[in-house]
Amino acid sequence: MYIVTAEEMYDMDNGAMNKVGLDGKLLMENAGRAIAAVIKERVKNTDVIRIFAGGGNNGGDGFVIGRTLLDDGYDVTVYQVVPDEKLTGDALYHKQRFERCGGIVSILQTSFEAGQLAGEADAVVDAIAGIGLNGRLREPLASMTADINEKASYVFSVDIPSGLPANEGWDDFDAIQANETIIAGYPKMSAFLERTAPYYGTWTVVSFGLPSVVTSNCSRRSVWTEEQFRHTMPKRKQYSHKGTHGKGLAAGGSAEMPGSIAMTASAALRSGAGLITAATVRSAIPTVASQCVEATYLALEETDGLLTCDRPISFDHYDAVAMGMGMGRHVEGRRFIQEALEKATTPLIIDADGLYHVKALLESLKRRWAPVILTPHLGEMAMLAGITVSELRQRPFAYAKTFAENYGVHLVLKGPFTIITSPDGCQTVTTVGNAGLAKGGSGDVLSGVILAMMMQDQSIMEALGNACFAHGKAADMLVSESHSMYDLIASDLLHEMVNVYRTCIEQS
Repeated sequence: MYIVTAEEMYDMDNGAMNKVGLDGKLLMENAGRAIAAVIKERVKNTDVIRIFAGGGNNGGDGFVIGRTLLDDGYDVTVYQVVPDEKLTGDALYHKQRFERCGGIVSILQTSFEAGQLAGEADAVVDAIAGIGLNGRLREPLASMTADINEKASYVFSVDIPSGLPANEGWDDFDAIQANETIIAGYPKMSAFLERTAPYYGTWTVVSFGLPSVVTSNCSRRSVWTEEQFRHTMPKRKQYSHKGTHGKGLAAGGSAEMPGSIAMTASAALRSGAGLITAATVRSAIPTVASQCVEATYLALEETDGLLTCDRPISFDHYDAVAMGMGMGRHVEGRRFIQEALEKATTPLIIDADGLYHVKALLESLKRRWAPVILTPHLGEMAMLAGITVSELRQRPFAYAKTFAENYGVHLVLKGPFTIITSPDGCQTVTTVGNAGLAKGGSGDVLSGVILAMMMQDQSIMEALGNACFAHGKAADMLVSESHSMYDLIASDLLHEMVNVYRTCIEQS
């Protein structure tokens, strides 16, 4: 499923009309009918439904929705929120069809009317403004949306909540707060941004007949779904052995933070790694080994409980390496990361304190030919990119893409929506996971899952998509079955991985 900007969506629409020859009225008919079909699943035919329609394509969809519901016996009225002279083209055509089928259209004059009418309805359909909006809603539409938000009991938004930007980079807007948004074609970028996503409520995507000849290669962003997880996860062969599934190294930890490396090693083993070696300071090994008895251990030299680089590690025997978890921010840690960047010839995953050291080693990333995977949360990403967290929240897709391309890395930007970016700028997003993951140790577990996935028979982007999906899905299953977002802790994820695999792979 693609994730598109407003411009990309318009390119697809224009391609369907100008290259293929599909009439815009037909596309609007298809979209409106598809959206109406979803609405009919949610409401009773005795419910009072009021549609607020603007003057553009979004309003035209509203008239098609109204006619479709009217034909099926629903109690529906359309309220036009713009003067007649602002209604043209395909939207005007479908208004006329609605009226000829017995539909009633009333033109609203004030925001008070909109609020009062919304409050009297069982369901409101918001078809006021679509993805073409540039800037804030003007009056009286801004006040109308505010009054609808205050009075409506349930709102369906058509394609996008009116007033909401489709693209990233906008922080100043007035928008409908939808209970549910029914998206036409493909989800827009703002459905995956921390600031704008809540306005969508829950969302559903419907198709309206765009031919594949105009949709393929129109976007380099996509959603990583459970279907892709099922399809791309390598199946275990009957005669495979532990070496088949990879020998990984998890390096980090300290005397004061032994749990981080323990969770990374355990997560890698739970996620399918054949062999895992945990490299940590000698004083932490008893603690780590008591939590992960299946791993082997490599003792690192230490000073005051922190690792040192007095005795170099040989990376030659490992299929992938994860490091940085709990290692500390001392200068020896930076030397350790530098050594791995220069000597490890297999995929290198860097997380946590390792990302702090990478900030001073950015040029080394450019010189490395073997894959590097960085896994920052928003604060760490802002530090690496030299921007504020607020700036990053407004444009996470753009900043992640620029950084990954500039430094030749795979970037896993963790957050409510995790954005995975390849060195060539392709991006995929996972939508699983919940606020229960906002706990110390969750990232350490994810690093272990990524370590395991990197050693399986799949591409790097497939490995990262599957790792992030499995990690988030485990949290969702725990919260739905036995935990809450309050009590969920990172180690719970380790034990839930079995259910992710059994549910999503072995029983598929």
